[in-house]
Amino acid sequence: MASILVVCTGNVCRSPIAEGMVRSILQTRFGDAAPSVSSAGTAGWVGSAADPSSIAVAAELGIDISAHRARQLRRDDVRSAELVLAMASEHREAAARSAPEARGVVFALKELVCLLEALPATSSTGDPTALAGRVREADRLRRDGIGDRTRQDGVEDPLGMDLVGFRAVARDLDAWCARLADGLFGRAPARAAAATEGD
Repeated sequence: MASILVVCTGNVCRSPIAEGMVRSILQTRFGDAAPSVSSAGTAGWVGSAADPSSIAVAAELGIDISAHRARQLRRDDVRSAELVLAMASEHREAAARSAPEARGVVFALKELVCLLEALPATSSTGDPTALAGRVREADRLRRDGIGDRTRQDGVEDPLGMDLVGFRAVARDLDAWCARLADGLFGRAPARAAAATEGD
């Protein structure tokens, strides 16, 4: 089964929210055939629960991350993932340094979405196994220099913010994770129909 690994710093704020969002989107699309999704931190606070504000804002979006426990990023995690999804460029570089042979599957979230949106749309809406191929195509574009012109800013770290700040980060992640799923697997039928109606 394909695997997606989400990476941030402490694995208590951004990455648990993003992990939950990506898992929810893919399970809705593919059910039991959905790629597995996990997360880890470059300085993971091993065993810590997600930040209470992360739990609260995820719940507002219908995602339960209350059982999350932080993990430390390991080389084997990077090597076994079909996609490593970093919250910011520093996490991308840390993951790539840990397993240089896997650099081609390591992207910052916003970087990858922009690369995928520069590719021809995929017709693999019902095929969760298309993940590896789309990741390879995005890496090819990046190696061709397209990545230098894509948006590569990171997802803001909400640690220390109030609940309003966490909500803003969750909304940002919600939008980018939906675009990620569309870029990897094509628009979900309901989203495609809504887009057609809006034309």
